[in-house]
Amino acid sequence: MHTGPVLVVRWAHNGRWLASGSDDEIVMIWDMDPNARGKVWGSDEINVEGWKPLKRLPGHDSADVTDIGWSPADRYLASVGLDSKVIIWDGYTLECVRKLEQHQGFVKGVCWDPVGEFLATQSDDKTVKIWRTTDWSLEAEVTKPFEDSPGSTFFRRLSWSPDGAHITASNATNNKGFVFIAAVITRNTWTSDISLVGHENTVEVATYNPHIFLRNSSAPVSTSNICSVVALGADDRSVSVWQTKSARPLIVAKEVFDRQIMDLSWSWDGLTLYAASSDGTIAVFNFTSEELEGIAPHSVQEQYLSKFGFTLPPPPHGYSHIDTKHPTPPPSPSRTNIEVTKAVVHGEEVNQLVARRGKKKRVALVPNSAAIPSAGGPSHSISTAQPLSKRAPLTQITTSSKVPPTSSFGFPMPAEQPYEPPHSWVKNGGPMDLDVPIDSFGGDGSISTRGKRKMSDDAMPVARIGRTLGGDRKVEPAGPVKQLGNWGGAGVAPAQTHIAAQQLGSLLPGLPLLSYLRSDVEDSDLFLEARNSEEDHTTEVSLVSGKQVQWLDFLPSPVIALKATPFFCAVASQDGTLNVYSHTGRRLLPPMSLGSAVSFIDGNKQALMAITSSGQLYCWNVKQQKACFAPASLAPLISTSPNHTILSATVSPNGSPIIHISNGVVYSYDPNLLSFIKVTERWWAENSDSWHGRARAAQSIRGVMTLTEYLLNGDDKNFSLSDAINNASSAGATSHPAWWSTAITLGHLETRMHAIKLLDSSAEYRQVVLLYAKKIADEGFRAKAEELIKELFGPVYWRPGREDNVPATICGIPRRDLLKDVLSIFARSKTLAKLGLDWQDTLKRANNEEL
Repeated sequence: MHTGPVLVVRWAHNGRWLASGSDDEIVMIWDMDPNARGKVWGSDEINVEGWKPLKRLPGHDSADVTDIGWSPADRYLASVGLDSKVIIWDGYTLECVRKLEQHQGFVKGVCWDPVGEFLATQSDDKTVKIWRTTDWSLEAEVTKPFEDSPGSTFFRRLSWSPDGAHITASNATNNKGFVFIAAVITRNTWTSDISLVGHENTVEVATYNPHIFLRNSSAPVSTSNICSVVALGADDRSVSVWQTKSARPLIVAKEVFDRQIMDLSWSWDGLTLYAASSDGTIAVFNFTSEELEGIAPHSVQEQYLSKFGFTLPPPPHGYSHIDTKHPTPPPSPSRTNIEVTKAVVHGEEVNQLVARRGKKKRVALVPNSAAIPSAGGPSHSISTAQPLSKRAPLTQITTSSKVPPTSSFGFPMPAEQPYEPPHSWVKNGGPMDLDVPIDSFGGDGSISTRGKRKMSDDAMPVARIGRTLGGDRKVEPAGPVKQLGNWGGAGVAPAQTHIAAQQLGSLLPGLPLLSYLRSDVEDSDLFLEARNSEEDHTTEVSLVSGKQVQWLDFLPSPVIALKATPFFCAVASQDGTLNVYSHTGRRLLPPMSLGSAVSFIDGNKQALMAITSSGQLYCWNVKQQKACFAPASLAPLISTSPNHTILSATVSPNGSPIIHISNGVVYSYDPNLLSFIKVTERWWAENSDSWHGRARAAQSIRGVMTLTEYLLNGDDKNFSLSDAINNASSAGATSHPAWWSTAITLGHLETRMHAIKLLDSSAEYRQVVLLYAKKIADEGFRAKAEELIKELFGPVYWRPGREDNVPATICGIPRRDLLKDVLSIFARSKTLAKLGLDWQDTLKRANNEEL
C-alpha cells in the first residue's frame, strides 16, 4: 500500500494491471482480486471490483513519483519523479531496465510514442527530451518555447498523438512568458513551430484522444487525411479540446473547478473525457460520434502504425499479458439527456451546451447506475458519470462559414495558427511521400517510414550490430584472481616507475597488480574487464555485454584500475597512463600521462576523477574533453599527520571530488576559490541539531550530502556511529558556553549550503535553505534573515556602470522560487513576520515588473 498521497494512476493497455505513483517514492503495480468484497466508502453500495497490490517498485531517490506511462503493448513502464530521474521498468518482469539521468531538474511528465520507437519526458529544466527505446540514448532535446515557462506547476504532462506525428507539451510560453500555450512538437525534426493559444494561465496537462480521426471519412487513410483530438487542462481551471485540422478549439469549458486541473484522461472508445482537479473533484465530458466527427476504429491506427516498420523487443521467455479474466468495459454513457440549442455568433453557427449553475462553483457529479465501470478493461479511465445541473457551460464549434475577426473564446484565428501535419518525412537522407493510401503499401514490410535520426551527444551503450574489434571472440571465464609480481612494458621497468614516483614524493600507497580486474556499468549488463597475463606480459582490455565481446584493445603497460560508466570507460595503467574509451572502443581522449600510478579512480556520468600516488588530484569532463580545474595537490590534507590517509574518493556528476580523510573530515575542491573546502566533518555530529548521520535505515538515505554524513561515521575505524550518538547525548552533561548549540547548528547549516551548492544537489539545497531559514526565524536573527533574502532576491535596481552577473538559478532552482518559500517561513514566524510580509510584497511587485 502507498504511505503517501497518490499523484498518478495509469491502466495498462490490456487492462490486466494498474500502476500508481505516490509521493512516498514508490510505483505500485496492482492486480485484480476476484475474491475482494466490500462497500464503497461512505455508502451502502458494493464494490464492483477489488484490486490488490502486486509489486512495489522502489527506485526514485527521496522524491515524489510525478508521472508514469505504459509503452505500446505494455512492453515497458516508465516512471519519472522529483529526483530528476526517468526509470524504465520491464512491463513483464517489473524489473528495472534503465535509469536515465540527463535531466537537470524535476521530471514531471512522460509519454510514449505509439509506434514504440521513442519516449518523451518533460522537466523543470525547461526541456523536453526524446529518448530512443532501442538503446535508451538521447535522440533530441527541445528547449523552445519552454525557456520562460514557470516552475511553479505541479506537473508538466505531455502526450503523443495516436498517429505518432506530434507531441503536445504543456507549460510552454510565448512573448517572453506572457502568453501561456501548449507547444506542438513535430516528429523527426523535433521542432515546435505550432502553438495552442488561449488559456489564461499555465497549461498543466495535455492528453490526446486514443483514436485517429479522418478529415474525410470517405477518403482512404493517408497522412494528409489524418488528424487528432487533444485536450488541454490549465491552472485557469478550464479545459479546451482541439482537433488538429482546425486552428480553433472544438470545446472550451471555462472555470470547471474551484482549483487548477491536475490530470486528464480519455476513455478507450474516445467519447468521454475525464478531468481531475486539486479541489478533490472529477468532471466528465461526454461526446457523440457526430460531435467528434471522423473518429476511426483502433484497427485503423494499428494498420497505419505498422507502416513505420518498428517492432518492440519480444517479451521475456515464459511471460505473457494475455488475461481473459477481465471483461471489456461498457461504452461511454449517452448524452441524450443534454439539451442542445443552436445559435449564430458573428455569422458562425454553433451548438451551445448550457447547464444550470447552483450557488456553488464546484461541479457536482452523480454516478450513472446504467453504466457499470470495469477497472479491468482497456479503458484509460472509469466511465460512469452523467452531467447534471451543476455543470460548467460548454461551447462547441461545429460548422464554420467564416471566421469572425474577434472571438470571446480568446484563441487565435486560423490564419494565425496554421496546423497542418507534414506531408513528407525524411528516410535514408531523401524525402518520402506518405500521402498515399495505406493499402498501396506492400505487405512485405520492405518500406519503412522511420525518419533519419539526429546524432546524440549523450550516447548510451551502442546496439550490438555490425563488425567490431574482437566481437567474434567468445568471453573467457576470469578464473582465479592472483596478485602478480612487478613487470613492465614498452621498455619501462616497474622498478624505475616506482623510483620515479618516490622522487616525485609518493604520498599514497599504490594499487596491487592483479591478473584480472572488472568494472560493471550501472543498470546494464555491460562490464569492462582487464587481463594482465604474466606468461607473455600482455595486457588486454575489453568491454563485454552479457556473453558477447563488444570490443578489445591491448596496452603496453599492465592495468591497475578500471572505471566504467554509461558514458565512457577509463583504464589506468601502472606506468601512470590513463586511457578513456567510448562504448564503441574509440578513444575519447588522448592517452594522458599523470606522472605516477593511480591510487584512486572514479567516474559519475560524464565526470572522471583520478588521484595519483604522488597525491595529485585530477578531474575531467569527458563529454567536453576538458579538465574541471587544474591539478591540485592533496599534500595539505594528508601531510599534517603521518597517520592521515584517504579512506575513500568519489566524484559527483558535476565533477566535484568528494574525499574522505581518516581524521573525520570530508573535503572537496572549489575551482572558484582555488582551495579545498570542508564538505562536512565528524565534529558537527556532537552538537548540531541538523546532523544527518544519526542512526537510520541505510535504504532511507537520499542525496549525496546526506549519504556522506551517514557514511562518515561508519567509514572511520576510530569513531563509530554509536560514539557520535553517545557524545551527542552526553553533551548535555558537559558545561558549554551560551549559544553553543545554536552557533554550531547555524555553522553546520551554512557549511552544508556551500558544500551542496558545489556538489550541485538541487533537492538537498532547497531542503537545507529552508532548514536554515526556519532556524534563524525561530531564533529571531533579523540581520541574517535580511542577508539571506537579499542574496536570493538579487539586485533590485539597475545602476549605471554596475554589471550584476548574478545567475538566475542556484543548483538549477530559480532564486526567487527559493525566496518565495523562505519568505513564507519568515511570514509565519513570531519575530520576523513583518519582514517576511514586506518582502513578499516586494517580490510580487518585482515579478509583475513594477519595480
